Amino acid sequence: MERKELWLRLPSRVFRAVSAKISNWFYLGRMLAILSTHPIQYQVPLWQALAKTGSVPFKVWYLTAHGTEPSYDRQFGKSFAWDLDVLSGYPHRFLKVNSGADVSSFSKLRIVERLTPLLREKEVSALWVQGWNVLAYWQAVWQAHAAGVPVWLRGESNDLAITAAWKKPLKQVLLRQFFGRVEKFLYIGEANRRFYANYGVRPEQLSPAPYCVDNERLASQAVGLRPGRKDIRREWGIANDAFCVLFAGKFIDKKRPFDLVNALKDARLAQPDRPLHILFVGSGDLGQPLRRACQVVFDAETSNKTINGVHENATAPRATFAGFLNQKEISRAYVAADCLVLPSDARETWGLVVNEAMASGLPCVVSDACGCAEDLVAPINSQLVYPLGDTSALAGALLELIRRPPSISALREQVNKFDLDVTVKTVNKLFHSSGRPVMDTTQPAVLTRY
Repeated sequence: MERKELWLRLPSRVFRAVSAKISNWFYLGRMLAILSTHPIQYQVPLWQALAKTGSVPFKVWYLTAHGTEPSYDRQFGKSFAWDLDVLSGYPHRFLKVNSGADVSSFSKLRIVERLTPLLREKEVSALWVQGWNVLAYWQAVWQAHAAGVPVWLRGESNDLAITAAWKKPLKQVLLRQFFGRVEKFLYIGEANRRFYANYGVRPEQLSPAPYCVDNERLASQAVGLRPGRKDIRREWGIANDAFCVLFAGKFIDKKRPFDLVNALKDARLAQPDRPLHILFVGSGDLGQPLRRACQVVFDAETSNKTINGVHENATAPRATFAGFLNQKEISRAYVAADCLVLPSDARETWGLVVNEAMASGLPCVVSDACGCAEDLVAPINSQLVYPLGDTSALAGALLELIRRPPSISALREQVNKFDLDVTVKTVNKLFHSSGRPVMDTTQPAVLTRY
């Protein structure tokens, strides 16, 4: 090759190399920062799925490590840690917060470092927060907005709860200030979408990010356990011919577990060839009163787990108390039961236990105050949603389910509309909507520089 020809080709080669380098740093130097109170077992699969696609450079900024090591939960009334690895498969870091931080207290979780320098250093292109229930979220939103960093929000609140009259004006003022600093709202369901609309959020600001769990993992666990269903029921004192109703969650007022106990006393449900049985999974303040209201045949929290006593009230339903079951154990309950009931009031802003049950092939009955009712259960059979607190209607819904149980395929078809992939696609679209070229997802994403 002549020297002149080489000289002419050199600039184009240099240009391509420099351009490639700039392009690479453009992607690696601009990122989505996701702020969360702590590693939450329902959120982590979403972060892992987002990292797996490699389409969005991001990092999760945690405020605490709650749940990664045994820690006390006031509502469960015991210490526990999740039995899944909630810190692998995606990039994350921990921010500096106040000593004695408490994820369940608004004022006791605060950021004690300035976020503005970090936002600039990492060239954060958007900050995604998971609600407004702790002071740290408010600090982050104010600082990001002041720094010119767009804020995304994915909260749980909906329009089903009745706000006390004296609270409404203050709530309106505060949330409109908060929402005024948010650019994109990721809604988890229809009631959540309406809530934002009621506060003046424009339709173009709203994007779907349905509340979901790891459907694939739960379906797989259920398939693996189903051949041993009889053995699981035998271990927990559940008769083979019993119709077993599962209550899974904290034994606290907002969950209204006594509605289920009272509904099962309804004469319409009395069937000699198919006795009723409640499977309680969880713990909490109402644990002992619930035990007194039932004929307990198995209690995992006593030394003598199998109980063969005669209850003073012959109409009290037979019940099993399996205790707290972690994520790898909860599938045993979904396989053992014939349906799940979620009787909660409007403080149950969604009810991810319904996602879990349906992904496991278990039909559900829910109160109309639960955030998930119109999205997950009503499309399958509207008669499986009953008015909050109406135990007669709850008994009727159970009778409907016994007579016309939905198929496993119908349950999974509906819950798969609320899958990780839907939110991953939304995040990818929003991140690249400001004119950024879409990354080459055929190559592994490099996330370690953030």
